[in-house]
Amino acid sequence: MLRSLFPILDHKVYDRPLVYFDNAATTQKPQPVIDALTGYYATLNSNIHRGAHYLAAQATEQYEETRRNVQRFINARNSHEIIFTRGTTESINLVASSFGQEFLKEGDEVVVSEMEHHSNIVPWQLTCERHGAKLRVLPFSDDGVLCIERLESLLNEHTRIVAVNHVSNTLGTINPIKQIVQIAHSHNIPVLVDGAQAISHMAVDVQELGCDFYCFSGHKMYAPMGVGVLYGREDLLERMPPYQGGGEMIKDVTFERTTYNDLPFKFEAGTPSVGDTMGLNAAIQFMLQTGIENIAHHEKELTDYATQELLAIDGIRIFGQAPRKTSVVSFLLGKAHPYDTGTLLDKLGIAVRTGHHCTQPIMEHYGIPGTVRASFAIYNTKEEIDTFIAALRRIAPILM
Repeated sequence: MLRSLFPILDHKVYDRPLVYFDNAATTQKPQPVIDALTGYYATLNSNIHRGAHYLAAQATEQYEETRRNVQRFINARNSHEIIFTRGTTESINLVASSFGQEFLKEGDEVVVSEMEHHSNIVPWQLTCERHGAKLRVLPFSDDGVLCIERLESLLNEHTRIVAVNHVSNTLGTINPIKQIVQIAHSHNIPVLVDGAQAISHMAVDVQELGCDFYCFSGHKMYAPMGVGVLYGREDLLERMPPYQGGGEMIKDVTFERTTYNDLPFKFEAGTPSVGDTMGLNAAIQFMLQTGIENIAHHEKELTDYATQELLAIDGIRIFGQAPRKTSVVSFLLGKAHPYDTGTLLDKLGIAVRTGHHCTQPIMEHYGIPGTVRASFAIYNTKEEIDTFIAALRRIAPILM
């Protein structure tokens, strides 16, 4: 029944039923999300906040209701701590730029982990270069576990922020965010969390975690592409300067001086992706109706089963075997290049991701060019994993 909500899953590729195991890159969209997106453009299409007419008022109300629903979904203290962005990447860039402008100076330090996505490395490199600060790195062990015991030694009076992912998009590791936050906060250091790979797999409570910033993308949680969220602690957001200038983020503009709008609008310059935001609202409702615990339980079963079946194939190496991980399995088949493995799987109707997954430091850690990554979602099945394993066994003699 649940699979029937996803029309693309009835699609065939190369005359074979689609097996979609590229969910860490983007999830497929259920019909209610598609309906919300098309419904906006069919019945409400209007710019928000500034219009006096009916369509603008209705679109504005639904847009702001989405903000309130996001607040409840991640248990933020205030709705104005929810900033809409284009996705995780823009959310992190916003913080790196604006936080850096207010808090970073020459000689300061930013701590990231070795398992970060490039979008939680490069923005910090850019802001460090801009302000004369230094990037420091928390390593991980060969089984894909952060060396938390070394975090304390990386923090000092020059550390201004710690930026770490909640879940690794390559290793699947669930990082102990609450512990990281406690260690950092004991030194009065704020923590940004990249939640892109966590938000669709587990309940996220930003007050329980204690983090100061939390970032995620709609398209990885069954919503459309083009919308994301930055949660930020009110007192920090108030101190940070705007990230972009334009409409909505101002109170008054003269050629001599501009005053900025209140939160959250100070960080939402220009016309937002209103339709995609309506889709995000529908995606949240889909996840809540499905049940976050049900999603987590189902995906763990799939991950455990896939891992067991993969390890039964001669020559398979799995990268990332942390005790706590989500529905990502990265592997290599013998000495075959991951692209070759992925290409042959594609011809058999199976969509996986190949390459470095925007985590080149992880690949450097293991001394490999990349991996094949299979990642699962609520609509995937054990039968699809059986098809995947059979396909791997079929192509293994060709590649090894």
